[in-house]
Amino acid sequence: MRQHSVIHTPKQSDYEELTRVWEDSVRATHDFLPDSYINLLKNLVLTRYLDAVMLICTKDANQRITGFAGVAAGKVEMLFIDPQHRGQGLGKKLLRYALENLNADQLDVNEQNPQALGFYFKQGFEVIGRSEVDGMGQPYPLLHMRMRQVQQRSQHG
Repeated sequence: MRQHSVIHTPKQSDYEELTRVWEDSVRATHDFLPDSYINLLKNLVLTRYLDAVMLICTKDANQRITGFAGVAAGKVEMLFIDPQHRGQGLGKKLLRYALENLNADQLDVNEQNPQALGFYFKQGFEVIGRSEVDGMGQPYPLLHMRMRQVQQRSQHG
């Protein structure tokens, strides 16, 4: 049985590791992004984006970060899972924590990332809008999503 992972609050000293998880996750799921753009974003993640959100993360038995989420103003601004730890319910756990404890019920997702889209649909999100460009003004359309309705908090899982 998988050990019940706790939600941690990463520190600034964890930023390098968070950025590594971000990059590994993006390279595994965002095959439509050119390398140069990933490197540009990676620098922004490390120097700006992580500071702009409230961060939560999951860790493995060796205290290595396995996934993280960043929330700001009721919106999940980032949710990334280390590719080696995908499919273990970490994304669901981080998302549920953000919903229940950080009042985040909205997020944007790359339209060209069907795995993420499917995940959020399964978690009860619906598309409420679309943008032709991403946050940097680049031609990677974003879908704006919101939690469909307040779901019952489950006492288990």
